Amino acid sequence: MPTFPYRNEHTITSNTVVVAGATGDLGQRIVRELLRGDTLVRVLTRPGSGTGDALYGGEERVEIHQAAYTDRAGVVSALSGVSTVISAVSGARPVIVDAQRALLAAAVEAGVTRFIPSDYSADYRRITPGSNRNFELRREFAAELDAAPIRVTSVLNGAFADMLTGQAPMILFKRHRVLFWSSPDQILDFTAKDDVAHIVALVALDEDAPRVVEIAGDRVTARNIARIMTELTRTPFSLQWAGTTSLLGAVSRIGARVSKDNDQAFPAWQGMQYFVSMFSGEAELHHINNDRYGPHKWTSVRDVLEAHLNVATDDR
Repeated sequence: MPTFPYRNEHTITSNTVVVAGATGDLGQRIVRELLRGDTLVRVLTRPGSGTGDALYGGEERVEIHQAAYTDRAGVVSALSGVSTVISAVSGARPVIVDAQRALLAAAVEAGVTRFIPSDYSADYRRITPGSNRNFELRREFAAELDAAPIRVTSVLNGAFADMLTGQAPMILFKRHRVLFWSSPDQILDFTAKDDVAHIVALVALDEDAPRVVEIAGDRVTARNIARIMTELTRTPFSLQWAGTTSLLGAVSRIGARVSKDNDQAFPAWQGMQYFVSMFSGEAELHHINNDRYGPHKWTSVRDVLEAHLNVATDDR
């Protein structure tokens, strides 16, 4: 792994970066990566929240600013003199559209030159309307970003590889099965959260970053995952057909209509929609550029699963 920041033909400079959502899982990882160099970081937190102070109070190069997204003047003040805003917020419409819209408006007013939205997903630009709520929220906000007088870079990374350890119920560890929809040979893009954070930090310092940077720490199929699990556990893991993506999409739509948790970011039916987008191939990445910032040791799906199995064994 190169010493941060890595310098190649792309211009990377040291500056001050604001991270919104810096107290969340991915946000903390992004801040950690930014602090590997000489970057100054401003953390934007909600008023009255002590989480920012608890996490970053001892960091000399981290400033903590408290402001609600509805406080336009407060957010503009927090962004004053900053070159880049990184959004790592997570949620449904009130966050992905409404809060980010307020953050974007404040960034433009404060004279910020670059904005990195909270995408960090598979390619939401090509999905069928009505097939994935969270992706469509990102696509809706992307249209506003493209119309704003600010340079924007989205980082698309497929699914977080970390989710394969249980959050995404694709691997049935106790039943020795790997689920798939439609085809076990559909390519699936996965990137570990630490790798995503590493690239986001580099993108934040890259003045030549394009509108979209696509990365994938690993590209596997359900068949590959079954083989990996068999090799790691020395127990046969078989593929289990769970239906077609069309059927899963229909079930997810029913779930969304009857659900009482539609304001949550990841209700069960939303998880179904992610699998629809991935196994249909609509959200597959097609312009991956893992080498944009030079050599990097990417975390593979095998690495993630092996680490998870080792922890599970130690906890027995």
